[in-house]
Amino acid sequence: MIDDSGGEIPERHSVQVRMFREIADVVPKTLAMVMAGGKGERLFPLTDQRSKPAVPFGGMFRLIDFVLSNLVNSGIQNIYVLTQYKAQSLLQHLQLAWVAAHPLSNFFILAVPAQMRVGESWYKGTADSVYQNAYLIHRSNPPLVAIFGADHVYFMDISQMIAFHLQRDADVTVATIPYPIAECSRFGVVATDPSYRILKFEEKVDNPTPIPGRPDQGLVSMGNYIFDTDVLLEEIEADAGLPDSTHDFGRDILPRLCASRRVFAYDFTQNVIPGLEGANTYWRDVGTIRSYYDANMDLKNPMPALNLYNPLWPVRSVRHHDPAAKVVIGARGWDGQVHNTLLGAGSVVSGAYVRDSVIGRNTFVGSGAIIEESLLLGHCVIREGARIRRTIIDHGMVIGPGDEIGYHHEDDARRFHVDESGIVVTRVGSYDDKFIINLR
Repeated sequence: MIDDSGGEIPERHSVQVRMFREIADVVPKTLAMVMAGGKGERLFPLTDQRSKPAVPFGGMFRLIDFVLSNLVNSGIQNIYVLTQYKAQSLLQHLQLAWVAAHPLSNFFILAVPAQMRVGESWYKGTADSVYQNAYLIHRSNPPLVAIFGADHVYFMDISQMIAFHLQRDADVTVATIPYPIAECSRFGVVATDPSYRILKFEEKVDNPTPIPGRPDQGLVSMGNYIFDTDVLLEEIEADAGLPDSTHDFGRDILPRLCASRRVFAYDFTQNVIPGLEGANTYWRDVGTIRSYYDANMDLKNPMPALNLYNPLWPVRSVRHHDPAAKVVIGARGWDGQVHNTLLGAGSVVSGAYVRDSVIGRNTFVGSGAIIEESLLLGHCVIREGARIRRTIIDHGMVIGPGDEIGYHHEDDARRFHVDESGIVVTRVGSYDDKFIINLR
């Protein structure tokens, strides 16, 4: 075998070189389809007016920014985002953050609303959403299709998963992560042989199979798949004709494929991210108010589990033209104080005290106000003397002077949503339109 300079490559390296070239050729040709139509019912009321992938995270991002950043950072930039449930907020975000940012003709990130192309129903499941848009796959004719969810928080170089898929000569590869067995009943769990070929796929069962030799852990599906294109098209076509199917990848297609196709589990913890020290073990399903709150609260720690400050693997989002955040002396002459807090651009803490919180963009906190262990999603106004504790304040809320949230359970339950974990979530509405318009 001859290298690009004309020199001979030793035989022991030739297989590796061919594989490297194949990966380099396949990755940019891979088509990604991102499942972004979920309701996120367990995140109510944050999903009352928006889909789950559009829920804000970390002061300036949306949940969908993580999967799209992973795809683009990995060299995959042919991406369809399949939307459905209350998609307006998501569509606006995609337009501002992603569609306008990728104007080149050979790259695209496009939202695809449900169009009823093959029937009179909306998407019945994840597999059905791909089936209804199979014409997009036929038109692109990619070698591989990446089917990824839009509502998890993690960093992943997907090109490494593609390399694993090619090396195993797999028909389907499922991204997996070890997880505490006591919590595995909420997910799909796979059982594998020593080569990581999947023998059995269990979708949200009460007693999932543990990892051999590790009875305290199961191998959880992350809801991310790499399919050979022909295999995907054949299987979704067959599934569409099954009247008893729920038309879901995890519940229907993958359990059937384990017996007839080469289905492998990719170990996410082996994924290497540039600039990340140690094992890559961070993956969060922020599907409940408590898990969403905890994942956000971790970000304010000095050494958070998720490093958003890694320039080698950036999380991309809308580039707003906000002024710098500031902490100033308030109207009463009190100093503004902020401790262990993420403070979004354009926000002002004026003579207030903020501790262990995440404050989104363009939020004003007035003199004498106290905010502790809380998450403010942005464009909020906290008036003088208000006190807020262990609360999620949704986008655009105005909290009145001297109001207290998170201190009196019965009063909170009457006015707002109180999660079973005790975290208070304010409902959208009740804000001063003129003030919010000025903040925007």
